[in-house]
Amino acid sequence: MIHVGVVGFGTVGTGTVRILLDSKELLKERVGIDINLKRVADVDVRRDRGIKLPKGVLTSDADALISDPDISIVVELIGGTTVARELVLRAIRNGKHVVTANKALLATHGAEIFGAAEKANVGVGFEASVAGGIPIIKVIREGLVANRIKAIYGIINGTTNYILTKMTEERREFDEVLAEAQRLGYAEANPAYDIDGTDSAHKLAILASLSYGARFSIGDVYREGISWISPMDIEFARELGYKLKLLAITKEIDGKVELRVHPTMIPEGNLISKVDGVFNAVYVEGDAVGATLYYGRGAGDMPTGSAVVSDIVDIAKGIVLGAGKGLFMPAVSRKAGSRMKMDDVLTMYYFRFSAIDKPGVLSKISGILGKHNISIASVIQKGRRIGRAVPLVVLTHQARERDVVTAVKEINRLSNVAGKTVFIRVEDRESA
Repeated sequence: MIHVGVVGFGTVGTGTVRILLDSKELLKERVGIDINLKRVADVDVRRDRGIKLPKGVLTSDADALISDPDISIVVELIGGTTVARELVLRAIRNGKHVVTANKALLATHGAEIFGAAEKANVGVGFEASVAGGIPIIKVIREGLVANRIKAIYGIINGTTNYILTKMTEERREFDEVLAEAQRLGYAEANPAYDIDGTDSAHKLAILASLSYGARFSIGDVYREGISWISPMDIEFARELGYKLKLLAITKEIDGKVELRVHPTMIPEGNLISKVDGVFNAVYVEGDAVGATLYYGRGAGDMPTGSAVVSDIVDIAKGIVLGAGKGLFMPAVSRKAGSRMKMDDVLTMYYFRFSAIDKPGVLSKISGILGKHNISIASVIQKGRRIGRAVPLVVLTHQARERDVVTAVKEINRLSNVAGKTVFIRVEDRESA
């Protein structure tokens, strides 16, 4: 019998506990191991979670759980990077295997945690840290182990995907849709980590570390959020044949790894562009397998709990079979990865200029773009308002980020351009 202790009885903790209790006999039948939930620790032991726990299982004493000699696997589901870090490291020092859904913890302190686990000869499972119920960690570590990963494009935050979906389908403003998402429980009361791209960046750092066998942290990821996106840009994207998504992107090019999270235009015919609402999807391209796509619920008590339990089972099998930590430790170098600077990224771009409607303005703008090695693919100008500002939309061929930033600064100084230029990166076949 393998005894498990769960620390954190919130949303994901509730889902995990429910699965461990309801599926106990199913798990035993499938893997031949009796996995027993011995302790659940939480600061709130009075709130009704709709689960009847056996007597003596629920406790407020996390330290006693971690110190319990019978417990082999400690599941950390409290979140954050302070108390959770201390709890996980203490469990590892006590010789416990650890399972966590905490992407922020791993993206910030992953090197320390995995180093401590290796020294203690225990494992760390983290399937639930990225994309909830989608087994993307297992896919990269096991299913695609024979592949060199060429690129990953991920919609890995359900809140932002819900907001952009509603803005696209109903032509509504960001603030209005965010408020609705909060009322429906799809967005937190403080949604900053979701809408500014931080949540996706945490997850991308984990995926890139696994994919390229090097250590990347949250500080390596360029990120932009979605709060500035307007229905006007979504409509122009539609007219150009694109949809707007918050994408997490990593690619390896000439030994350097791109790591970026930002609003991105992708072709409407692309499968990932059809992923709407709170759903997640991760596109992975390997050199041997080619293009693959993984889709499902990226959050929630039961989907994420399913991923947590899959790690518990893997570790339990490793304990019983004596396979050691190799079953569930990531093959990641201690060395930091070679990251491509954002200035060097090469992709296509969408510009929306607020240009005064008069002869010669487009030629001035195109002249500046050309001077900075930016080639125009198409142009849209809507309406005529002689002498007043109108939107002028330009789609480019591939260009380098540093050239784009420099050109936009120069264009914004033109007397015939009113307001700040909007630019959005585009991932198309040319740049993928």
